[in-house]
Amino acid sequence: MKIPTRIAFSFLFCFIILSKSNFLAKAQNTTTSVNVGVILDFDSWTGKMGLSCINMALADFYASNSYYKTRLILSSRDSKSDVVEAAAAVKESLQKILGAMQRQIVCEAEQRPPWRVKLKEDSGRAAALDLIKNAKVQAIIGPENSMQAKFIIDLGEKAQVPIVAFSTTSPSLTSLQSPYFFQATQSSSSQVKAISEIVQAYGWREVVPIYIDNEYGQGIIPFLIDALQEVDARVPYRSLIPPLASDDHIGEELFKLMTMQTRVFIVHMPIDLGSRLFTKAKEIGMMSEGYVWIITSGMTDSIRSIESSVRDSMQGILGVKTYVPKTIELENFTLRWKKKFHQDNLNIMDVELNVKGLWAYDAASALARAVEKAGTTNFGFENTTGSSNLTDLGTMGVSLNGPKLCQALLDTKFSGLAGKFSLQNGQLQSSTFQIINVNGNGERGVAFWTPENGLIRELNSTNKSMYSTLRSNLGPIIWPGDSSSIPKGWEIPTNGKKLRVGVPVKDGFFEFVQVEHDASTNTTNVQGYSIDIFNAVMKALPYNVDYEFIPFAKPNGESAGTYDDMVYQVYLRNFDAVAGDTTIIANRTNYIDFTLPYTESGVTMVVPIKDQRKNAWVFLKPLTWDLWITIGLFFVFIGFVVWVLEHRVNEEFRGPPSHEIGTSLWFSFSTMVFAQKEALLSNLARFVVIIWVFVVLILTQSYTASLTSLLTVQQLQPTVTDINQLIKNGEYVGYQEGSFVLGILQEMKFDPSKLRTYKSVEECHDLFSKGSANGGIAAAFDDIPCMKSLLSQYCSKYTMVQSIYKNGGYGFVFPKGSPFVSDVSWAVLNVTEGKQMKEIEKKWLGDQSDCPSSNTQVSSGSLSLESFWGLFLIAGITSLSALIISFSMFLYKERLQIWIRFDSKNSIWRRIRHALRIFDNKDLSSHTFKNKALKDKDDINCVHEIGASDASPSTNCPTSP
Repeated sequence: MKIPTRIAFSFLFCFIILSKSNFLAKAQNTTTSVNVGVILDFDSWTGKMGLSCINMALADFYASNSYYKTRLILSSRDSKSDVVEAAAAVKESLQKILGAMQRQIVCEAEQRPPWRVKLKEDSGRAAALDLIKNAKVQAIIGPENSMQAKFIIDLGEKAQVPIVAFSTTSPSLTSLQSPYFFQATQSSSSQVKAISEIVQAYGWREVVPIYIDNEYGQGIIPFLIDALQEVDARVPYRSLIPPLASDDHIGEELFKLMTMQTRVFIVHMPIDLGSRLFTKAKEIGMMSEGYVWIITSGMTDSIRSIESSVRDSMQGILGVKTYVPKTIELENFTLRWKKKFHQDNLNIMDVELNVKGLWAYDAASALARAVEKAGTTNFGFENTTGSSNLTDLGTMGVSLNGPKLCQALLDTKFSGLAGKFSLQNGQLQSSTFQIINVNGNGERGVAFWTPENGLIRELNSTNKSMYSTLRSNLGPIIWPGDSSSIPKGWEIPTNGKKLRVGVPVKDGFFEFVQVEHDASTNTTNVQGYSIDIFNAVMKALPYNVDYEFIPFAKPNGESAGTYDDMVYQVYLRNFDAVAGDTTIIANRTNYIDFTLPYTESGVTMVVPIKDQRKNAWVFLKPLTWDLWITIGLFFVFIGFVVWVLEHRVNEEFRGPPSHEIGTSLWFSFSTMVFAQKEALLSNLARFVVIIWVFVVLILTQSYTASLTSLLTVQQLQPTVTDINQLIKNGEYVGYQEGSFVLGILQEMKFDPSKLRTYKSVEECHDLFSKGSANGGIAAAFDDIPCMKSLLSQYCSKYTMVQSIYKNGGYGFVFPKGSPFVSDVSWAVLNVTEGKQMKEIEKKWLGDQSDCPSSNTQVSSGSLSLESFWGLFLIAGITSLSALIISFSMFLYKERLQIWIRFDSKNSIWRRIRHALRIFDNKDLSSHTFKNKALKDKDDINCVHEIGASDASPSTNCPTSP
């Protein structure tokens, strides 16, 4: 490429003047001069402002630190017009670029030619190489943009020269992980958290980023998408704008965005391109009510320098602005800077200092501190030559002071004009952002965002203990279109397209969805329980939605597949939604979204019921088996206790063993009907019987009441209550054809050969009527709404006995991340809680108020031992106490006959036998026998004879009568 001679001479003249100025400065100053390079675009606003702030920073710094032994001497290079050095750097890669141009089939007229883009990038690289090789700078401030920085960072690392950038905000530069690169500016990725939490606060579910197609724009996108995903917001589309896009190209892209649902846009681009974008958006009507525009700090930080005509096109947008604390030092510096800038640039009016100028000021101050801290030695380069070949990197020297200067920069911390200055891992730490709303001729602050507290209304708020993302922490906002209503973030596309709503084609259960095709008019009529609810829900939305029902059917009218197949069509975008009896289950939510359910949830088992009154053994039902057994044992026990207490004193309880056993049991069981005729003579026996009669009274009354209820009230009991019983007995069970219930039954280990399908309520009833033994079924499994449809027609024949599976009920289907989901879910709640829902249920599912409850398991109603164990405990303790007292009295009264007359040679067993013989005889001392007129003397003689000898009693001794 041939470089104009005039430009070359101009550069040579400037270089001589700068060299002469540096020489005079060195001659007049006894301090150590340290060369520092500056690479900026002198024609851009950032370059002009940055250079003036750097010069003022050094002047202010050394004026207040005159005792410092070092002085930074600036060697400035124009990254845009420095084409002489750039020509040499481009020469080697020019052939590759020309080859790429030949392969480019279509090159838009407004797009920058590739060789010009490469020329600008290499011009900054050439300037840096010149500063390092020839000027031997110890550090470089700049460059201005991220594209140039990517190349200069490599040179700085090879030469161990720190690169301090104050305006390159792309986060992709930190991925280079160069220890010699310092981003003395906040990375653009530090604001994505603030942006995502604004989106979260207003509940927007879809966002479209609009960004410039270069290193600056692309660097933030991965971080932005990650932050949006954390708040459940998706990015359905990314809009890239070329750096030199024409107004027509911008308009075409904006028209494309208008045809989409999303109305929330995040703009990330330089202020010149962003101004053109908003001017075009205003022109085509995208700055009206319903739209949301959020701009990043790249534009917001410089918004005051935007022309008033452009600012009129940006009314209502939100912006994330780097917050700079207002201090007296900042106010004084701003006044001084404006005055000096006007003196140096008389043709530039209405200048506004922004945060990039403050970062440039702080970066120069930090570098001056670090150079002083690094010391005044080793400012040279190792293995350097004076070669003028700018592309010969092998001859480039290595700075001896570079590593020490890098460490000094990392250790430098102070309060600058832009806030606290601290480089951690080579990057300025993120701080506070202000959320602004463009309104009128300026911007108005509505909130702040800090890494510690999130969204807050005021920085001096006393409540800083909790992190907040609440909408209430943002002040009032005037949205585009001069509206105070919060935009919902999406709209129905303006191309007139109706919402395509898929509906299932069914062979049965027409109560939910029924599709009828009229061949004469070639129209399709869709109705049913689910369809009426869908229509009611769509009418309840605060906006109008045009939609049409599309049957999921083959050309011949038959169903095109299962419900899973139909739902998958939403994922494929063949349907915009699905309305029908579609069950909310987990595996479907992997690729679509459901609204809130409009029916009950769960899969239930339905079985036939039978009337328990027709059972021959119904009289046993009032009491459980454990209670029956307990009552029987206690009857025997009480009879035994009464016999023990009455045997020695009551003639009624004496006689042959069979007579005594019969009398005891008769007495005990006769208490059940209070028909006992034997008189009790023992007080202990009377006390025991009193307690037992009370227990029997309670039992008989309870039994009578329970049996009366069983015989007078209809008792509908399920034929089966346990699923395991069905599996064990090999019973046939049914499920609706095409339902997901088949998978549940297979997981429950049902034999596949025992499964039968039905398509309608009538088919299910027919299978039940046949019975499992005759080719029918013993139980049916289906969703609760479907089973309610069965019970509404046959409520006296079947009942739901057990819920076997939990699901979400029936819901409407929309694409993943669809903004319809939240609005339709809200409308579902309004409809299901109102009277309209009851009318729809009565219309399609019938009035079930006359049917017995079928959603509760029917219990046996039998009385159990748990209800009476307290009574049995009292009766048992009373009886045992009476036995213990009676036995103790007997042993005490007969102690002489049992213990004294036996010596130690007699065994315990013989003593027990002797005591039992005494117990078996009458207690003649009892008043019952004393009152007799005649007493049997043989009984007395027999007692003395037994006491005198161990021999068996004489045969003359009479036995008990």
